[in-house]
Amino acid sequence: MTIFSVRHLTSYQYHKPVEFGEHRLLFRPRDSFDQTLLVSRLEVFPKPAYVRWIHDVFGNCVALVGFEGASQKLQFETTIRLDHTPQLAMDFQIDEEALTYPFTYDPVEAFDLECTIRRHYPDANDEVGKWARQFVKPGQPTETGRLLMTLCYAIRESFVYARRHEHGTQAPLETLQLRRGTCRDFALLMMEAARALGLAARFVTGYIYVPDRDGSTTLGGGSTHAWCQVYLPGAGWVEFDPTNGIVGNRDLIRVGVARDPKQAIPLRGSYDGEAEDFKSMSVQVNVTTDEFQAKLHG
Repeated sequence: MTIFSVRHLTSYQYHKPVEFGEHRLLFRPRDSFDQTLLVSRLEVFPKPAYVRWIHDVFGNCVALVGFEGASQKLQFETTIRLDHTPQLAMDFQIDEEALTYPFTYDPVEAFDLECTIRRHYPDANDEVGKWARQFVKPGQPTETGRLLMTLCYAIRESFVYARRHEHGTQAPLETLQLRRGTCRDFALLMMEAARALGLAARFVTGYIYVPDRDGSTTLGGGSTHAWCQVYLPGAGWVEFDPTNGIVGNRDLIRVGVARDPKQAIPLRGSYDGEAEDFKSMSVQVNVTTDEFQAKLHG
């Protein structure tokens, strides 16, 4: 059990005062058996006209923030504190009929999983599928858990992590061809690879704790983190972080899940003005533990 604290600051600067449309923030984790939310705080500048909370189609907690008037600065500062219990790969108990690949989902579950099993991105020559199937043992049973761990580790070992300033996520085929990408790109590639094998997969957005950077203002690359989940009968939705080769939720703070990365953007909104009115944007993420805080103030 670990107590994590996350401070996430996003600031926009403009050359002249502009008006803002409604903004959507996805930063508040839901309570679960492996993480319990203790504190959640949102501070916004300029003072918003309203803050309204909803659950989206996936059950994620989303804050809707509206504004009146104009400003040259827009800033969101979020703070969460939660009790986190790690679930490790060896703790997962997969149903016997799903221990080896291929297997078939229960028809009742398959109906609800259908949109997460279907592939979402063009791949005319099935290059992603071919890449994924190379890890399946031909003519003999393949352990399901080992297959997925191999997929996860293959991305970690064979692809190069590279920050990208452009918004959005690369198509899986592009990531496969370039052999480089961001955490969102790698998560989506593993999702489509799992789907090519007939497995249900979904996208996860959140934060990652890096022990040897405890307290760093650039922790986690100075931004949010992304990984994926694969649904395994008996074990449920299992976390796979191909960027870091993590299986299970160790050091991963789950905020939201979605069928596709476009549905899990941590912060999005608009302003009323010209493109040249925009000056700059900065993002700072700081993830710490109570142990670090005790050393800091001890």
